[in-house]
Amino acid sequence: MQLFTAGSLLIMLIMGVGLYYKSADVLKDNSVWSLLRSSEWSPLTGEFGFWSFILSSIYVTALSVTIALPIALLTALFLTENARPWIKKMVFPALDILAGIPSVVYGLWGTLIIVPWIADSIGPRFVDYTSGYSLLAGGIVLSVMIIPLLVSLFIEIFSTVSKDLKDASISLGATRWQTSRFIVVRKASPGIIAAVVLSVSKAFGETLAVLMVCGNMVGIPHSVFDSVYPLPALIANNYGEMLSLPMYESALMFAALIMFVIIFIFNAVSRIVLQNVAKKFKL
Repeated sequence: MQLFTAGSLLIMLIMGVGLYYKSADVLKDNSVWSLLRSSEWSPLTGEFGFWSFILSSIYVTALSVTIALPIALLTALFLTENARPWIKKMVFPALDILAGIPSVVYGLWGTLIIVPWIADSIGPRFVDYTSGYSLLAGGIVLSVMIIPLLVSLFIEIFSTVSKDLKDASISLGATRWQTSRFIVVRKASPGIIAAVVLSVSKAFGETLAVLMVCGNMVGIPHSVFDSVYPLPALIANNYGEMLSLPMYESALMFAALIMFVIIFIFNAVSRIVLQNVAKKFKL
């Protein structure tokens, strides 16, 4: 068991070292700070700035989780605390189907339904023009992709809350909503945080669906109706093409390294927050 545990950690270390090694060429001619802070992207002239790609990835991920979290949380509370058995029999298979749909199908759905809806109905109410291929489209598609994952995780987490605690709350005069809010959610808060961390990691690394609906235009987005270009889409669009250009492959590997580091830092910080929450609630 110790050997396999060490092997899992070793795989992560090898990935990090390998990405750093493949990024060495671009790091020799540019400082890490200049690469991260610059928004200039011109491979033909050797300009590699990743700031707009990083912001695009963060914005799309944050928007998708903001949309998906309340929907998934309330859905899971309803299914575990209030739904009748026949409703559960209908919803659970639907969640499994949604979770198993390939990302390319979500991308096609977003291209055919969400993008025209934003371009023709939502966008004109707020901006003069939008193509529909935007940050908002990416956030909506990603949120739909992670809702089944979040709902399934939340249901498992809420199911572990002791029935005695809920019965004690109701016996003291609390309503079902008060019991769900102050007992179930509070007791399950560490698990909720862990589920959100997992969903953020999935959304941040999603490639194909985002690539199909975000527009993939280099630049810092100023509204949800602007096109964005996340890091996964940058790698998927360009790796294998134009690699004869100096440092182009190295720059793409550095983009992968940025994703690796961001996810690592986010999970480490989330683990610290999770421990503090557990101590606060004495769980």
